[in-house]
Amino acid sequence: MLIREATAADWPAIWPFFRAIVAAGETYTYPRDLDEAAARAMWLLTPPGRTVVAVDESGTVLGTAKMNPNHMGGSAHIASASFMVDPRHGGRGVGRALGEHVLDWARAEGYRAMQFNAVVETNTGAVALWQSLGFQIMTTLPEGFRHPTKGYVGLHIMYQQL
Repeated sequence: MLIREATAADWPAIWPFFRAIVAAGETYTYPRDLDEAAARAMWLLTPPGRTVVAVDESGTVLGTAKMNPNHMGGSAHIASASFMVDPRHGGRGVGRALGEHVLDWARAEGYRAMQFNAVVETNTGAVALWQSLGFQIMTTLPEGFRHPTKGYVGLHIMYQQL
């Protein structure tokens, strides 16, 4: 697996799984009916943000991540990131590889910590992955997310000092 900078040419491969994940409404705080133009603008970042894709040996996009300052001004030293793995390629270590890549990027860029603002507590695979990479649940906003089948569930804020 290779992780490289995403280009506009990668978007047609990202959009189908991005759309399906967001429309399912189980893991992202994005509007479930997010249109393609808005999704592309939100995901394909410009500096100081960065977007990458994980590809296999044939060039197939397996997943993607975006990384950026979590806030501006006096809090711009804290990074954040978001991840999406094509469900057809789940269980192959794509999320872990993207997570490690993002953490390496943040350290190299001089960020002092990384904060995930909204990890849905029922997304147990992601929670376990981030914890295995050193993130801690700092707090959980009770009923902070409306899951389509489980009702109101908690929304974790996760953090790692770099």
